[in-house]
Amino acid sequence: MDRRSTILSRRQVEGLLADGHTIVIVDRKVLKVDAWLKYHPGGDKAIMHMVGRDATDEVNALHSPEARRRMEAYQIGQVEGLWENFLPPIQGGRFRAYIEDEEDVQTSEDRYELGSSLTSSRSSTPSLDGRTPSIRHRGPRGVAGSPSSSSVSSLSSEFAEHEARPSYIDAWTKQEINLDLSAYPPLDPVTQDEIVQKYRLLNERIKAEGLYMCHYTSYMTEICRYILLFSLCLLFLRWKWYGTSGMFLGLFWHQLVFTAHDAGHMGITHDFTTDTVIGIIIADFLGGLSLGWWKRNHNVHHIVTNMPEHDPDIEHLPFFAISHRLLFSLRSTFYDHVMSYDTFARFFVRYQSYLYYVVLAFGRFNLYRLSWQYLICGLGPKRGPAWWHRWFEILGNIVFWCWFGYGMMYKAIPTAWGRFVFLMVSHMVTMPLHVQITLSHFAMSTADLGVRESFPQKMLRTTMDVDCPEWIDFIHGGLQFQAIHHLYPRIPRHNLRRTQKLVVEFCRDVGLPYALYGFVDGNKEVISRLANVGRQAAILAQCQKVVSERADFEHHT
Repeated sequence: MDRRSTILSRRQVEGLLADGHTIVIVDRKVLKVDAWLKYHPGGDKAIMHMVGRDATDEVNALHSPEARRRMEAYQIGQVEGLWENFLPPIQGGRFRAYIEDEEDVQTSEDRYELGSSLTSSRSSTPSLDGRTPSIRHRGPRGVAGSPSSSSVSSLSSEFAEHEARPSYIDAWTKQEINLDLSAYPPLDPVTQDEIVQKYRLLNERIKAEGLYMCHYTSYMTEICRYILLFSLCLLFLRWKWYGTSGMFLGLFWHQLVFTAHDAGHMGITHDFTTDTVIGIIIADFLGGLSLGWWKRNHNVHHIVTNMPEHDPDIEHLPFFAISHRLLFSLRSTFYDHVMSYDTFARFFVRYQSYLYYVVLAFGRFNLYRLSWQYLICGLGPKRGPAWWHRWFEILGNIVFWCWFGYGMMYKAIPTAWGRFVFLMVSHMVTMPLHVQITLSHFAMSTADLGVRESFPQKMLRTTMDVDCPEWIDFIHGGLQFQAIHHLYPRIPRHNLRRTQKLVVEFCRDVGLPYALYGFVDGNKEVISRLANVGRQAAILAQCQKVVSERADFEHHT
């Protein structure tokens, strides 16, 4: 009997997980991808967050049909019926060893994992009562969600951690969960499966309407724009208008990022190698940034969107905290270190709503650091189909610093002040890009509703779109359609506006809210979220001060 046709029970799969194997379910096929983990071009962390789960929708969204066919080589069996997700080990999941002929029953641990109404840290709120806080919630515009009476937990830390966490942190966590449960469809398997099936039907409709097909004429317009901006940069550099030259160089980089993003998602030619080469030429040779770092980071972001412990795109301490859970020194599973809520972070977070745009103005410098850290430390795959990416990227970054650092900064600009002005203007002009990137997520939910929540619901719950006139789409570069992009990442950005209409119909059909704000209103939402967490930080500091003073008083008495 072919091992691929072997039916595996949930307990058997759990036993494999207990033995340390990397098991992922795709289209009811059980894949054991231990050997592939270190070769995955998108990074190992993206796979690790899918261990023990049905990853069908995530895999289909982020991979080409060719890549999905290659996955069949790792199939060791299949499952029947709806798969009941485990919590991945990287998020704190624990598993029982499998004993042959053991009765396949659900243990009390399973029931806790599947029935608790807590957030991503299993220790977050085990002792909270069920009262719903009465606060004013400014929900997204769109379809009204259905009330829910159940949610699930995802565990990521020890129960001992709860002992040290103040009760008001747990209250804030419970409050956030209750708001989401009241606004979105229930988490029962039947409701979530209905959402998934209709999401997949929509994907077939999108294919049928040709929205996955790239219109290369649109990129001809983009190329003309790039040439114009870079030519103006060189012209004003020749005229010694260094600030103006730097402005056009910054705008050039701003526009380039959109095409690099398309290539990173295989949204141009849909061929892995071709789009990778395009992306590296743009990101590394022309922009001085690492496409490999971005893909490793971004793939995780697409899978665990807005989860403070796991999503690197919202892990910005000490400068920003968009969730109260970051006020308690969480451990990042992406960076493998504790994000310390130290003195420096306490200051910045309390005033983050005022410092938001100032900090983002220097965002590009941090991207250089992250890119070189990725390349020097060799965090990408060293073998497999992406083995050559690191070396091509290192060459690209060397070329970038030759033409930008030596050619422009050193040779073309004779004075230190001129170099400083050119450097700062060119980099600070890219600030609106960082605003666009953070805008789609910073104001959205950071609650973790657990392993039962479907992929489409989670993406729409944690991502907003920005409403803007069609004629300025080129300024946003597709980033204004982040909710649609998160549902279908490989759709070329020039087709996202047409796809939006289909997604809105889907949301109405399944009862999912679709968050849509104007650019100004979206910024207000982000600033409001930052201010709210800043106030929570101030409350936390005051409570800690009172506790400390009381402890000192009791000690002296």
